[in-house]
Amino acid sequence: MPTMSAALPATSEGGQHRRPIITAAIELTARSGWSAVTMARLAELVGVSRQTVYNEIGSKNALAEAMVAHELDRFLSVVGAAFDRHEDDLVEAMYEAVRSVLELADDNTLLRAIASATHGTAPELLPLLTTQAGTLLTQAKTMLVARVEAYRPALTEAQIAVVIDLVVRTVLSHVMQPSDTPARTADALAWVAARVLGVDVAPPLRHA
Repeated sequence: MPTMSAALPATSEGGQHRRPIITAAIELTARSGWSAVTMARLAELVGVSRQTVYNEIGSKNALAEAMVAHELDRFLSVVGAAFDRHEDDLVEAMYEAVRSVLELADDNTLLRAIASATHGTAPELLPLLTTQAGTLLTQAKTMLVARVEAYRPALTEAQIAVVIDLVVRTVLSHVMQPSDTPARTADALAWVAARVLGVDVAPPLRHA
């Protein structure tokens, strides 16, 4: 009989238990820290066998990646919804997208657990948001560039990509260390982006 560690890694889609396992891992990390997350504990919380957890997830490192990917999907979903609601107004779309992301981050258990030492979070998860964040940034920026291009601003694709890179990195900075309310931060970023993209902004700053 194969050992648990020899179980085949799960596919990114997984089976019916994959999402509940990832959700349980996020909640357990926020509550007790990353070191408390074990396949046995997740099996107990979800009500499945340990082998099922290994089959669905693969390894603890794969679990960490799945947790971050799960949260990224949530963030990209609110961004997409913001642009869908403001198809004719790029400034409003960017304002709502940034505000929605920051509001979601403010109530995000995984990011709070990673950012706060009081939760006892081990450093294993941190590289997924720092040194290994390239994939996450690429996905977010690719989506946003495509969205902004649809408004046909008077910039080249490369120039739009520069603007989006600045916005995404600034938003991530505010996710980890907010300096103002989500609404005020979103207002400021939307105003700056609009000026660079050549879009009229009226009023200049709604929260001035």
